Amino acid sequence: MSKRQISSAKVLSMKEKNSKSQPISRRRFLQSGALAGAGLFFGAPSVLSSQARNAPSDEIKVGFIGCGAQQQVLFSAMRNIPGIHYQAVCDIMQDRVGGAFGRIRATFGYSPNRYFDAEEMLNEETDLDAVIVATPDFWHARHTNWSLEAGRHVFCEKMMAHTIEDARSMVRTAESTGKLCQINHQRRSNPRYRFTMQELIRKNRICGDIQNINGQWNRSVSASQDIDVRETILPDREVLRKYGFADAHQFLNWRWYRDLSGGPISDLGAHQIDIYNWFLEDTPKSVVASGGRNHFRDREHFDNVMAIFEYDTPLHGPVRAFYQVLTGTSAGGGYYEAFMGTEGTVQISEQRQFTDIYRESGAPSWDPLVRRNLLRRVAASAPADADDAVASYESPPLEKYDLPGVLNKPVHQPHLENFFDSLRGRATLNCDARAAFESEAPIFWVNPAADSREYIRFTDEHLTVEGARTAEY
Repeated sequence: MSKRQISSAKVLSMKEKNSKSQPISRRRFLQSGALAGAGLFFGAPSVLSSQARNAPSDEIKVGFIGCGAQQQVLFSAMRNIPGIHYQAVCDIMQDRVGGAFGRIRATFGYSPNRYFDAEEMLNEETDLDAVIVATPDFWHARHTNWSLEAGRHVFCEKMMAHTIEDARSMVRTAESTGKLCQINHQRRSNPRYRFTMQELIRKNRICGDIQNINGQWNRSVSASQDIDVRETILPDREVLRKYGFADAHQFLNWRWYRDLSGGPISDLGAHQIDIYNWFLEDTPKSVVASGGRNHFRDREHFDNVMAIFEYDTPLHGPVRAFYQVLTGTSAGGGYYEAFMGTEGTVQISEQRQFTDIYRESGAPSWDPLVRRNLLRRVAASAPADADDAVASYESPPLEKYDLPGVLNKPVHQPHLENFFDSLRGRATLNCDARAAFESEAPIFWVNPAADSREYIRFTDEHLTVEGARTAEY
């Protein structure tokens, strides 16, 4: 059955600005979402509370493709959003379909339709408005493109695809069909990130000129083990092979295989490198990387990767950005992105305990920002002993600050709200397919840089949608 023969779905009427995705410039891609969500902000404390809105009258009919662990995460965030009808669930694993079915029925009291094949779901559910794609990376492009061609809007997990060609195809399909496609870089809708970017880094320039970025996501050995379940609940081998898995181990642990995913640098690093590009309003000019299999030596992907991106930004000048992802240790203070400038450093994370803001000793006073409740002062640490020989070479102690509030929702909920608001014509997407592609494109080149141990200088062929032919299905 041809994907183009799938029946078109009924969609909600939208404002003209959302009726068709348009190509956007690099600057617009990096600013998409910078101001569109300003309605979430009611002064700094209210920005960070992100209160729920009244239930809309226009119900959106949603289907899930992929019902594994990430679907559970997304559903836990979506269940708090009014105006959604969960019409269908689909996965090749019966146990997962049953789990998604049960969660919806237990929460809302009705039963979604169940499917084991995505094309069948799209063909049968002709009145779906939107599809949530939460399948392995190497299926993202096919599931997204099929859904868009069938007339559905799509919310797709990141990485948006396993290969850069597949990612290009998603942008082209979204723009040719005029359907909305949001990629789940959820920090772009997080009020804490938006507030930090808009109010602190851009408007008040508390960092001064950003010169370096440091980010990481480190996981312990115990948190990085293979997944294993009872063989009796798994699809049979014929079904697994039909859908691209050599065996049950690949099906459960697809993130470790090079034909199925980009490994830790895309699974974890994509979230944070996206923030580098978003905050800087630019994309890097080059990358050099190193990776190894230090603990999980039988895996195809590196279990640790370190990368350095070089930028030449219009706002800050040259910037070097370091990123590391480790799966053999959780040391080093969790996961965060730190923007280090001449006047201050902002270290931000989805977790409040990993968020710290520091003012350089010679920077202008931040007292006006504290009085306006844009920053909260934290008790200063004790200065080093002046008699210490090492202390005589140290910089003066830094004043420490914090954001004035916390997000009171699941971290994925604001991004999903932005998607559904955009379907209703009340917002624009904070991370559409083109914006996601241009931010993710450098990440596709980290593993090749680590493999070759060569410096890669980016060209349009590396970074743009138009740089190569679209993938075919």
